[in-house]
Amino acid sequence: MSLLYTFFGWLTRILFGFFGNYGMAIIMLTIIIRAALIPLNITSQKSMIKMQALSGKTAEIQRKYPDDKQKQQEEIMKLQQENGAMGFSGCILPFIQIFLIWPIYRIVSGPLIYLSQVSKENVQNMIELANSEGLVASKRLTAELHIPLIEILNNNSDFLSECIKKGYISMGQLLDLHFLGMDLTKTPAWNPVTIISDPKTYLPLLLFPILVILTNIFSMRMATWLKPGYKEQQEAKKREKMNPARQGQTPTDQAEMTTKMMTWMMPILMLFTTFTLPAAMGLYWVVGGLMGILTQVLTYFMFTKPYEQKKLEMEAKKAAAFKKDHSQDEGKSGKKNKKKK
Repeated sequence: MSLLYTFFGWLTRILFGFFGNYGMAIIMLTIIIRAALIPLNITSQKSMIKMQALSGKTAEIQRKYPDDKQKQQEEIMKLQQENGAMGFSGCILPFIQIFLIWPIYRIVSGPLIYLSQVSKENVQNMIELANSEGLVASKRLTAELHIPLIEILNNNSDFLSECIKKGYISMGQLLDLHFLGMDLTKTPAWNPVTIISDPKTYLPLLLFPILVILTNIFSMRMATWLKPGYKEQQEAKKREKMNPARQGQTPTDQAEMTTKMMTWMMPILMLFTTFTLPAAMGLYWVVGGLMGILTQVLTYFMFTKPYEQKKLEMEAKKAAAFKKDHSQDEGKSGKKNKKKK
């Protein structure tokens, strides 16, 4: 895991050096991460399309074994394996996104180490010095989580001078961590008392949790609307409601319950981290949400829409062939009746 922290820290430093702005570095880091996940998005979408194409056979299995759920699952798993449509592929992405929280968390919680390249030993020395002078109130202050130390360095010139004299830090290692006038080292506050105490700082930061919720709700809805076979599923559910005898016949994803759980877990996790970590984490979630929406639209037009159009064309051809065969049968029967007369 430490190698991952080091790599993400190096990448963020490169981006910070190029753009000269902490917010832009976080934005570009998020875009790079989400772009790297696009192949997994494509794989997941292809798997969903294959599963949709197998929905008819899945329904047959469910009708064949109505009272044996275990046998249903075994046969459906076998069918999916044979056709390269594994149901768990749609669950991989959320788990990877959760895993990638940790390196981002390290970077936004410890910018002196990962951006300014101050050694952990010197950060710890500054923390001990601040503790000895009674400047640190936070018990959670560590070398990895040292945001309050940055505030002390920025606001206490005597302490900063002492740290520079001792060789713990140089002036060039104190970076501007603002974005559009917002301090990305500050944590957004939900408590009205905290917000009122410093509205200039905390009111703008509320933009991050609001945008996190909005982008994720919209992303969830988009994922549902652009899902292969969404219209057919909705129509099947309506038929089930109108006809109780049809209940339980609608094909279901093997990973549907897991996907739903992850779908609701992620926004809750995002909102929690937005209100408990520096605002840079909220910026990461917002840009990640926008990238997720863009990826969904791209995969829809690249794979889902062509599949659905091809499906409609095949259904139209089948209907035309059936109509032709039916009219020919009627013609033959008509001729036979004439002969009999």
